[in-house]
Order: sequence, then structure tokens, then C-alpha cells
Amino acid sequence: MLSKKKVFRAFVLILICAMPIIASASVESSLMTIQTKLVGTILPLVAILGFVFAGFSYLTGNANARNHLILAIVGALVGFGASSIVSFLRGLIQ
Repeated sequence: MLSKKKVFRAFVLILICAMPIIASASVESSLMTIQTKLVGTILPLVAILGFVFAGFSYLTGNANARNHLILAIVGALVGFGASSIVSFLRGLIQ
């Protein structure tokens, strides 16, 4: 389980990475930049780490290896589909 401290550190790291771009831009373009960085850089890294962890669990004979793999697949699908989900919701609102 992720602790609040780790989640806060990850959030601060994301903000620090995006800070130079946010400083001279509007709110909408800043949010688009953050979305682009998340989907283009951070998300693939997290997806790969999830699949590596699931594979390592399988190789070591962990009883929960199948669940780890399913969660890694679902997380990757939701993560990579996030931009489509956001676009769909924006279309419903407008």
C-alpha cells in the first residue's frame, strides 16, 4: 500500500518536472503539458515496472502472480486510455 508520504513525494516530483513550463503558460496549456508529460513519459515507465513486477512474481512462483499481471494490464489500459477518457468527458460537458 502506498503511504501518503510516498504519494506526496511523487506529486511534488511531477510538479518540479513541469514547473518551468507552468510558469509562463495559461492554465489550460499547463494542464495539457502535464497530461502530455504523464502520458508520454511517466506512464510508460510505470507500466513497464508493473509488468516487470508481475513477471518477477510469476518467475518466483508467487501465488498472487496472476493477480499482479491482471492489475498491471488493467492499470496500463486505464493509463494509456486516460487521454481518450478525458476527451470523451470534455465532449459530454461542452
